[in-house]
Amino acid sequence: MKITKANGKTEYQLIENLKKRSGETDQKIIDIVTSIINGVKEGGDEAVREYTARFDGIVPKKTVIEKEELQGFLELVDEDFRKAILDAKDNIFDFHQRQAQQSWLTTKENGVIMGQRVRGLHRVGIYVPGGTAAYPSSVLMNAIPAKIAGVKEIIMVTPPDKDGNANPNIMAAAAVSGVDKVFLCGGAQAVAALAYGTEKIPKVDKIVGPGNIFVATAKKLLYGVVDIDMIAGPSEILIVADKTAKPAFLAADLMSQAEHDKMASAILLTTSEMLARSTVHEIDKQIKLLERQEIIEQSLNDYGEIIVCEDLQQAIRFANELAPEHLELCVEEPLKYLGMLDNAGSVFLGNYSPEPLGDYFAGPNHVLPTSGTARFFSPLSVDSFIKKSSFIYYTEQELKNAKDEIIKLAETEGLTAHANSIKVRF
Repeated sequence: MKITKANGKTEYQLIENLKKRSGETDQKIIDIVTSIINGVKEGGDEAVREYTARFDGIVPKKTVIEKEELQGFLELVDEDFRKAILDAKDNIFDFHQRQAQQSWLTTKENGVIMGQRVRGLHRVGIYVPGGTAAYPSSVLMNAIPAKIAGVKEIIMVTPPDKDGNANPNIMAAAAVSGVDKVFLCGGAQAVAALAYGTEKIPKVDKIVGPGNIFVATAKKLLYGVVDIDMIAGPSEILIVADKTAKPAFLAADLMSQAEHDKMASAILLTTSEMLARSTVHEIDKQIKLLERQEIIEQSLNDYGEIIVCEDLQQAIRFANELAPEHLELCVEEPLKYLGMLDNAGSVFLGNYSPEPLGDYFAGPNHVLPTSGTARFFSPLSVDSFIKKSSFIYYTEQELKNAKDEIIKLAETEGLTAHANSIKVRF
């Protein structure tokens, strides 16, 4: 990894370089995805079947797995894996249940009643990648908050494997997370099926979950037909470290994100030049033992950097400007600086809170804003699966008391029919 010194200019050029990763989607991909969406909208299940055969090379004999059948997959998976997802589920549930909101109502002495209803969405679709990017943890992170929110039905779509079967680990995660039904299809065609509904696949209100560029483009194009979670960019980690941090830990954490994708970003900000050099040495040593070495090397070469800062305040200013998806604070007193960090998807405090802890087990959600959008977006949460509506009750006398001001406001805006709606009552 390249080591540079912060000078108020060089480090900010890095931000511009990272922004290029999230440019406009290639028009060819948009055209392909648009064609698929229109095909599914018109052709329904038959179109989904044809696209599945074309892109996945096989049509599964069994295209739908009911809730009752999901439980059986828990017996098919490794016992240690089963225990791990059950323990992770408990942690994720415990964290997210604290986010649940309640409906409320207020009454005034004059008889006016107002309030807000909070309800879970009726039906949500979860997209789960298959193949080499099969992540059971994504099932837990997407389905559990939806259940807590009160979503009535959770539909999951996931591609079949090369033999046309369901991935047992993903199905086991679906079982413990409360998924109601699984359809074995993937790609843009699965997203379109969830958005419009087919003869078999029900129409949903919101689609969440990660996917490749075709899935992400389909979600983007269908936003408005349904709600979506977010447009996710390449994964990223920013680590702020002082001289007390351990180079072996830093190297391992940087590579844990770099292995996601050749476009992933891994950046270290440190106040110690010695620590920077030691971290590079550790990367060279550890990378030889890792399976995704080629991906890690290209990611670190293209979008990785170690920046030596004058002090932690300078590092934190840069962190807030970058607004990273994951931010590790590997410093002597991490809690001291937590309040200064305004822009980050998730913050990991201290040398023993590495990013994979959040990815899999601790409880906070791992679906996080990327590409600097942590400046205004939040992680996936229970709030992502609810809708709110307000209600108002006024007595005749209270409306009479307010009528002149309402009429004045309406007439000022030139909306005389609005004003008339009040006048006609008196």
